[in-house]
Amino acid sequence: MLQQRLTERWYAAGARASLLQPLSWLYGALIGLRRRGYAAGWLASERIGRPVIVVGNLTVGGTGKTPLTLWLAQQLRARGCSVGILSRGYGRADGAPRTVGPDSSWREVGDEPLLLARRSGCATVVARDRVAGARMLAAGGAQLILCDDGLQHLRLARDCAIAVIDGARGFGNGRLLPAGPLREPATALVRADLVVLNGAPEHPSLAQLPLAAALRMDLIAGDARRVDGAEGSRALGAFRERPVHAVAGIGHPARFFRELRAQGLEVIEHAFPDHHAFAAADLAFGDALPVLMTEKDAVKCAAFADARLWYVPVAARFSEQDARQLMARVLAKTGDLSVAGS
Repeated sequence: MLQQRLTERWYAAGARASLLQPLSWLYGALIGLRRRGYAAGWLASERIGRPVIVVGNLTVGGTGKTPLTLWLAQQLRARGCSVGILSRGYGRADGAPRTVGPDSSWREVGDEPLLLARRSGCATVVARDRVAGARMLAAGGAQLILCDDGLQHLRLARDCAIAVIDGARGFGNGRLLPAGPLREPATALVRADLVVLNGAPEHPSLAQLPLAAALRMDLIAGDARRVDGAEGSRALGAFRERPVHAVAGIGHPARFFRELRAQGLEVIEHAFPDHHAFAAADLAFGDALPVLMTEKDAVKCAAFADARLWYVPVAARFSEQDARQLMARVLAKTGDLSVAGS
């Protein structure tokens, strides 16, 4: 639970965070030196002969990268582009490039890559070496590589960088790791080709940022589905008849709980660390109430699922104007995809 306690302090801007400030200065110096190394050519970025789009963030924890990656994959496929999705695969013991299929084990490929492969229908690869992973996708016929996370990974050259910000949590206390949640200074936003704001900019840390050009994304919850794969779905409103257990092992559990409450549900919260490896005992609450969880958590619970367990898929939504602007800018950066790879 150390991760949860640290995250709470980071985003609450607690005074204790200052005790770690000397380590943050060291961390900042190291990442600054590394970025200058790439800018000066001492370290080389590699191109793989295909356009590369990176969807990432500046902070630790969930901001909505995965739903945006899925949205982009859908939009690009609708334009006839063969999309390959690349992820590091958090928590994998084996870092070698590996293809992710709908029936892959989440323990071998990671929870988010498995969700991406299932939902997108795109070729998906996990690899600690992102250049090797991108080359594997290109060799398999991908015309464009879509990277889920990796904004700070500079060895794989990108054509378009998209930074996602969580409007509710912003940049927390504004400090770099480990005193705060920032992977790099907030000023790094100027290097992003696009900034996407997930939800309204509620957090005070966003007040002074130039977000006028940011595109607004909202996450929309769909009907609940059985984790055990039983046919059919159920509208969230149908769960209003009695309390529900809400389970979330994601970067920002409160967002999931808030969405369920917005649907009129009476929620009993159960927050777990991001990427938590669920066991049946974690979901044994001593009653027969329904258990609602995120789709990312559901991929780890299928082996012991029963009729109590449901997951709630979410999808990214943009206004028509922002959707057009987002795709226009992405396509301008990635070129004519109809001839990519030819």
